[in-house]
Amino acid sequence: MIDYMFRNHPRSVGETYFEHMHTATSFGSAMMLAGLACFIHGFLPNIFKTTGSDTVKKLHNRMVVNRSRVRPQSSDASAAPQTR
Repeated sequence: MIDYMFRNHPRSVGETYFEHMHTATSFGSAMMLAGLACFIHGFLPNIFKTTGSDTVKKLHNRMVVNRSRVRPQSSDASAAPQTR
């Protein structure tokens, strides 16, 4: 149960528990700050004009385009790709 709860998913994306915790919390904090900027932008449209979209682009590049870790190969060729 411990392995399933804390190590299964990080291992599936080629990370240790602590590497995954760092990555996930950095993504989460960036999304929260971008969300706050978007919320403020809704009331004050002249500020934070591109903060939300810039953040999405940066996070997409970090997660998908410039992935530095090699994912382990699945033994099942028909398995759907994992997401973080």
